[in-house]
Amino acid sequence: MRLLLVEDEKRLALSLAAGLRAEGFAVDVEHDGREGLHRAGTGTYDLVVLDIMLPGMNGYRVCAALRAAGHEVPILMLTAKDGEYDEAEGLDTGADDYLTKPFSYVVLLARVRALLRRRGPGASPVLRAGELTVDTASHRVRVGDDEVTLTAREFAVLEQLATRAGEVVSKAEILEHVWDFAYEGDPNIVEVYISTLRRKLGAERIRTVRGAGYRLESR
Repeated sequence: MRLLLVEDEKRLALSLAAGLRAEGFAVDVEHDGREGLHRAGTGTYDLVVLDIMLPGMNGYRVCAALRAAGHEVPILMLTAKDGEYDEAEGLDTGADDYLTKPFSYVVLLARVRALLRRRGPGASPVLRAGELTVDTASHRVRVGDDEVTLTAREFAVLEQLATRAGEVVSKAEILEHVWDFAYEGDPNIVEVYISTLRRKLGAERIRTVRGAGYRLESR
């Protein structure tokens, strides 16, 4: 899953980004409202964490502009302000949830995961492909009755495949959702993770579609 964090307090932004990356999320960071709006409008994100008090353009305006442009990405708003009016204004502009500073990182992570579970009609936290089950809430993976231990990054790659089980997912799409925007390493890193997943889950579960990408078998 790929997240955009728009937060002008750089120390907080770096801390939050590091924590979210450790959980397996790809995280892009902006510190200015206008830059955040541009990045959100041109990138493919699963969720935006948006501070309200931003230079350039405040979070209310960024959120309203995204919704006016038809972007339905879930938005979690952060603010140091506290009061019912502020929360109502944030939600009225199209935000999906609201968190007041100071907050616990554990609470932020829980809110992020809750919003990701709720995205889209009928979204379920448990993805299934044959005997394989991927619980996106608890980050647990099972093949039949056997639990399989994955690292956070391995889970993130598998989640992208499981979300579209039976379909071909390109290497570029996996890179876009699992690694950060600024990633400049070898794109063949995807092949390394696919190889590891095959070893742990069974080689027959993930097929290579030459020239197109990878497909998680749905049966």
